[in-house]
Amino acid sequence: MNGAWVAGHVVPFAVWVAVILVLQAWESVGEVPRAAYPWSYALKSVACAALFLGLRPWRVYPSLRLRHVPVALAAGVAVALLWILPETPWTGRVAPGFQLFYHRWLILMPGTLPGYFNPDLSPPLPPGHLALAFAPEQAGWPLTLLKLAGSAAVIAVIEEFFFRGFFYRWLRQGAFWRVPLRAFDMQAFWTVAAVFALEHDRWAAGLLAGAVYGWLAVRTGDVWAAALAHGVTNLALGVYVIASRQYGFW
Repeated sequence: MNGAWVAGHVVPFAVWVAVILVLQAWESVGEVPRAAYPWSYALKSVACAALFLGLRPWRVYPSLRLRHVPVALAAGVAVALLWILPETPWTGRVAPGFQLFYHRWLILMPGTLPGYFNPDLSPPLPPGHLALAFAPEQAGWPLTLLKLAGSAAVIAVIEEFFFRGFFYRWLRQGAFWRVPLRAFDMQAFWTVAAVFALEHDRWAAGLLAGAVYGWLAVRTGDVWAAALAHGVTNLALGVYVIASRQYGFW
């Protein structure tokens, strides 16, 4: 049973990351067709959702407690704002120096401007940028909406079960299921937040997001509260991306 608990927390996330690594390996040896990006995202969303549902890691946790819903919703919206505001056209007009600093130093790799940011064009992406492969006029609305759904309802959940449900407690004790989620350990907390940050190109925003989701999990003892907050963040970000056409976030 313990092995099944570990698999339920780890395998869906590992498969998600493996698909990303396969695409990166493909890019290193040749040109990847643009359609491969939205299609691979849709397929891994379906596959990882099926793995999560089949392995059922949630069976070792209580259901989401209703009293945690308001703070989870507020946390999710707050993180979305932290993620979006530094890159809005408004910030570019009001504080162009900060926005340039943000793109140069607070997004991987530090010291260079990301490929989607051109101060002369921002916020529109340079023509032909790969992120535009997710735009509905290129991918089609079904794949664009699957990207939104996979971001909000699949990866947000499996990341929380991996990072907060498994990794945070595993760092403290190998038999992670014996460690109460409410048990706070500063070193483990910030290690998990840092790894979570480096999983995202916007590492500074990712660090803050990881701290917020981690705080929520430890404060409530409810991994579902963290998953809900993460899902709200990703849903808000995805709706903003589609509405504003800032596909650089994707």
